[in-house]
Amino acid sequence: MKKPINKNTKLVHLGRDTKASKGFVNPPLYKGSTVLFPTVRSLYEGGYGYNYGRKGSPTYEALEQALNELEGADETVLTPSGLCAITTTLLALLKTGDHLLVTDAVYQPTRSFCDTTLKDLGVETTYYDPRIGANIKDIIQSTTKVVFMESPGSQTFEVQDIPAIQAAASDRGLTTVIDNTYATPLNLTPLDMGVDVSLHSGTKYFIGHADAMIGTISAKGPAAKAIRKTAHSLGICAGPDDVQLALRGLRTLAIRLKHHEQAAIELAQWFETRPEVETVLHPALPSHPDHALFQRDFKGAAGLFSIILKPADQAAIERMLDGLSLFSMGWSWGGYESLVIPFDPRSYRTATKWPHKGQALRFHIGHEDMDDLKADLTAGFERLANDQS
Repeated sequence: MKKPINKNTKLVHLGRDTKASKGFVNPPLYKGSTVLFPTVRSLYEGGYGYNYGRKGSPTYEALEQALNELEGADETVLTPSGLCAITTTLLALLKTGDHLLVTDAVYQPTRSFCDTTLKDLGVETTYYDPRIGANIKDIIQSTTKVVFMESPGSQTFEVQDIPAIQAAASDRGLTTVIDNTYATPLNLTPLDMGVDVSLHSGTKYFIGHADAMIGTISAKGPAAKAIRKTAHSLGICAGPDDVQLALRGLRTLAIRLKHHEQAAIELAQWFETRPEVETVLHPALPSHPDHALFQRDFKGAAGLFSIILKPADQAAIERMLDGLSLFSMGWSWGGYESLVIPFDPRSYRTATKWPHKGQALRFHIGHEDMDDLKADLTAGFERLANDQS
């Protein structure tokens, strides 16, 4: 075809070779540890292209090739979880005496790893204002090696000026990394913007059904080689069943993500009409302070956003949430089910001050009927109002 193929079409066809699969639509699941060789020479030369289950199989290769194409990457490394993708990357790119810059809106387990394991290894971490933009140049130290971004932040939803940060980092020869789980490669391709490494918790939208865990690391240039080497040295590998589920999930990613986006925007707009809500934090809404940046860089949104309630009694808020029937509480997102969690950024932010006094709630909007979700939340607000009166 002369016309460039849309990414939505690529999702259906990437990582598939029906001839090699003897005509079956989906690549087969290869499960195993030991690869057998008929001769000494083939044993040491890896005549089949694979030599041990931990180092890859046709199942792994199918997902890696698909993500390389979607991300524009030289290498993709698969890990057992999103956090493992983050920790493997940072261990590959940093050594004792190095300095790391991390957005203050970062996923909390990332912050914990920086404040414990990396600190114990002699790596210093500085957290920066997510909205710092080009001014990040002012906090780069002589020992800074990596800039870590997450845009939007997965609880507080600040959108980072990726091109400005990338330009400042590139001027100083730094490696840039972004947690791109929210956007997926359909809505943002950071490697095309000059970023070196794009990470995903594929547990979320790649798999999409809350029944498996996987992390992915897609990278270009020297960073890609360093990450692959470290992953092999650490014995990092994802489970083959999870890899196959992630590959299957890619096939419907565009359809699912579009529904998540539309449903979340509709509910976020509904929240803006509720008297109990002080602020809605959704970057696709014009009311969001970073909306212009979001429109410039992102092709779409996801199903995740937060709201800030007006100050209310904590026990009443808990009764409001405990009584919800369609919104479950759980530390994840990206699946078919709607979720809500309360959180308090004041307990962990260090570079920026959280300005809100009311309870923050993060929502992930699944595939339920919108009228049913609104009815569930309306009943919750009624419990909140009754408890306040």
